[in-house]
Amino acid sequence: MTGRVLGLIVNPLAGIGGRLGFKGSDGAYGVRALMMGAELVAPRRTRAFLEALDDALDHLGSEVRLLMPPGRMGASIVGEMHRLRHIAVEAVPCVDPRIWPTTAHDTVRCARALQDRVDLLIFVGGDGTARDILNAVDMRLPVLGIPSGVKVYSSVFAVNPQAAARVVIAFLEGRARLEERLVVDVDEEEFRRDRLVLRTFGKLLVPAAEGVVESPKTMGGGEGVEDIARFFADELYRDCTLYILGPGQTVARIAEYLGVKKTLLGVDALHNRRLVGRDLDEKSLLELTERYPRSVLVLSPIGGQGFILGRGNQQISPRVVKRVGGDGIVVVSDPEKLRGLKRLRVDTGDEEVDRMLRGYIRVLVGYGKWKMVKVE
Repeated sequence: MTGRVLGLIVNPLAGIGGRLGFKGSDGAYGVRALMMGAELVAPRRTRAFLEALDDALDHLGSEVRLLMPPGRMGASIVGEMHRLRHIAVEAVPCVDPRIWPTTAHDTVRCARALQDRVDLLIFVGGDGTARDILNAVDMRLPVLGIPSGVKVYSSVFAVNPQAAARVVIAFLEGRARLEERLVVDVDEEEFRRDRLVLRTFGKLLVPAAEGVVESPKTMGGGEGVEDIARFFADELYRDCTLYILGPGQTVARIAEYLGVKKTLLGVDALHNRRLVGRDLDEKSLLELTERYPRSVLVLSPIGGQGFILGRGNQQISPRVVKRVGGDGIVVVSDPEKLRGLKRLRVDTGDEEVDRMLRGYIRVLVGYGKWKMVKVE
């Protein structure tokens, strides 16, 4: 591992729109979220990755060089941390650190500046950032994404920052084979109209090790959905309870059985068979859980990836989950989708909440049929 050089580029606006219920943070929506006072997510994800990587290098007794852009795209984030013991950081002047907010052009410029100087290029962002990296480096060197975006459909990402650190170690030790992985993104305007339109933009070369997302998301809505919805309406539903309904076709069908039409891709709320909120943000969800003390969270895993929290539903924040409690979560999935998953996953950004949710959970897969599935 001696002498290996890593590159790290941070899209500081990635994921900033998640708590607000935005369907992405690209372009004007990221700036809008910034103007509304939304918290930057990517710097926190970056620090979690670097802390995990530094700890892993400590156990191995190794060191690496890390090349980063200046300012909010990299170096200033490291400057806010405690000293890294085994990572020597060097700022590469690829952008003017005084310019804020940053843009996709800055990501492309920095990726091109780093590509001939590093063994592995790591980026923090979502699918929009992955597209920028694809535009800059294509398949000329290995890359790895640390998920921070609202949309994370591509299979070029680690499942979370800590997993990314483990993948980097596997790469440095020669234990990770390189695979061509898809860069996939949605049409954000169609997404905001509650229509999911996916497009494949190309492939990136990714170190495939335990902790990298296996495949892009797939749509649910197959066998068993009608039985799941009917059983929920017949046996699980209770009046005087707030139901927070996550995205997805299975949950939308449950809502129809309860007499309402929910958004397909948003988070809605139901009370006494009446919608009390559509396409909600974190603030609205917290207000509703305050108004209605009894609450249940209904979630369906993302096909191909298995996430029940932390991807595409960031408005269901750790604060909302704590209000509901682990016993107030109901997970539903059509059997076909569940057969394609080895496990379910959570990545809320709050380690305490993630620990609370890990273990085994019952998943409703038919009329009165449940399956125990591990959550990691």
